[in-house]
Amino acid sequence: MGVRVMRHSGPIRAVRAALLTAPPARRRYPRDVTRSPILTVDELRPLLSAPQVRILDARSVNDAPAAYAAGHLPGAIHVNLERDLAAPAPGFVRGGRHPLPDPDRFAAQLGRWGITPATDVIVYDDQAGANAAARVWWLLRASGHDRVQVLDGGLAAARAAGLPLVTAVPAIDPAPPYPMRGWQMPTADIDAVDAARNDPARVVLDVRAVPRFRGDTEPFDPVAGHIPGAHNAPYADNLDAAGRFKTPEELRALYRRLLGDRAPERAIVHCGSGVTACHTLLALERAGLPGAALYVGSWSEWCRDPGRPVGRGDA
Repeated sequence: MGVRVMRHSGPIRAVRAALLTAPPARRRYPRDVTRSPILTVDELRPLLSAPQVRILDARSVNDAPAAYAAGHLPGAIHVNLERDLAAPAPGFVRGGRHPLPDPDRFAAQLGRWGITPATDVIVYDDQAGANAAARVWWLLRASGHDRVQVLDGGLAAARAAGLPLVTAVPAIDPAPPYPMRGWQMPTADIDAVDAARNDPARVVLDVRAVPRFRGDTEPFDPVAGHIPGAHNAPYADNLDAAGRFKTPEELRALYRRLLGDRAPERAIVHCGSGVTACHTLLALERAGLPGAALYVGSWSEWCRDPGRPVGRGDA
């Protein structure tokens, strides 16, 4: 970045003096539509006060509103998983515990957050992107908004790097509802998953931890187990030992083994309720393997349908 020099009719010395006393240019977000879906802390640092950048705090566990009030990144506004990122889910029978919000309602919410097609959005949480930064990323991409990235390592990485935390809630200038035309990322319903699980040309990935897949434990839903025919691919495998996303090359090798010779568009990804599955969809994007579908209802919908089979164990 540099200071743009305008034509000046006075002496060169006057121009130089004006440049030396001018306020520093505000840092602007690099306008690169091919940017990674992941942003590092070093990349975030100069953008904390950049124009047209909106930072979203997507923490959704451990009393997230109170945690946000106690301290958040400068300029960040809190988004609520239950209220902002999902529709009401009475009984969880259709759509699981976190159905997608109504598109018109979500478009209005984006406007209330001041997000327009020109806004660069950065999202973080305190669960390495899994709860619920990746869900925000997916919803924005599904809204047609490509200018969104998840902070690698989340709030812990920001704090370790010395980024400040503040308690002030930023004032937001609202915008009109976001100009979206329904959801534009692929999804699969329960019948599509039922058909795909036994189709050798398709692959169903379950990103829950191994004990939940095996049916050894189930902390959230009434039935333990998994969708028969699904392959267990825990989302934690997307991360290295430090809780950062693995490199694109490492992720590509991981998911190429799971996909085999199938195109990523032939994959369906699910979890417990369609939230942490977005972490793997984000990892696939980082790996250069976009196009897999999200099964929004996930296990929380499947296990409540008495007509659907339940698998237990490793297969």
